Amino acid sequence: MNEKKIKSSLGTILKYVVLIVGALFTLLPFVWMISSSLKSATEIVRVPPSLFPEEIQVVNYAKAWAAAPFGRYLINTVIITVFTTIGVLITTVLSAFAFSRLNFPGKKLVFSLFLATLMIPGEMLIITNFITITKLKWIDTYQAMIVPWLSNVFYIYLLTQFFMQVPETLYLAAKVDKCSDFKYMIKIMVPMNKSPITTIAILNIIGSWNSFLWPLLVTNSDEMRVLSNGLIRFQTEAGSSYELIMAASCILVMPIIIIYLFLRKYVIEGVAQSGIKG
Repeated sequence: MNEKKIKSSLGTILKYVVLIVGALFTLLPFVWMISSSLKSATEIVRVPPSLFPEEIQVVNYAKAWAAAPFGRYLINTVIITVFTTIGVLITTVLSAFAFSRLNFPGKKLVFSLFLATLMIPGEMLIITNFITITKLKWIDTYQAMIVPWLSNVFYIYLLTQFFMQVPETLYLAAKVDKCSDFKYMIKIMVPMNKSPITTIAILNIIGSWNSFLWPLLVTNSDEMRVLSNGLIRFQTEAGSSYELIMAASCILVMPIIIIYLFLRKYVIEGVAQSGIKG
């Protein structure tokens, strides 16, 4: 009995040690980025390096912000992220409801075709989307960066599985009470699946915020650049001013970290519910 307790205790200790080490390796780059953004130009290249700054240089953020049109980059990024996320939520909820509750001809075939598109490499979609955007003369416009990403097949599939876990008796009872499909979706399905919907929103926000290749392809002017593209150009212009580059990187990363910290409970709830069968 004692041997079993000892083995169990050692296993628990080893598990926490591995988790702590993994957490440290994950957090260290972020800590180093924030610390470096607050160092002076001489301290950041000092050997041996120090983890924390001797004197905090908050002015680095002001210098980085003034060195490039980050205000414009931020506005563009927010506009694209907000409209893309709203569009994805609308198309995902409507599609998931249709596939999970409505009966229409070719339903299984259409759903299978949707899933089949997940096997298409993203690079192929970029090529076809770019050709379409060029023909529509949308280059260097907001719609070029928003319209192609207003739906996501994976999110539709994910939310469909959650909607299918809602007992069908609720839907039948609503139809007896002469409740329309749209009202049932808004009043019943959406509130009952708030966690997975929020998770989808967070994932899409992160993806849109960090999008790099597509905005780079469809934009030509600084007025339409997003933060990720602006950061790369700033790195080229800043040269060896590593403290300013780190400050600019923090400007790009911190909003996403803050959003996740406030909404992380919904992500955890969504993951926990994914293992529950209705």
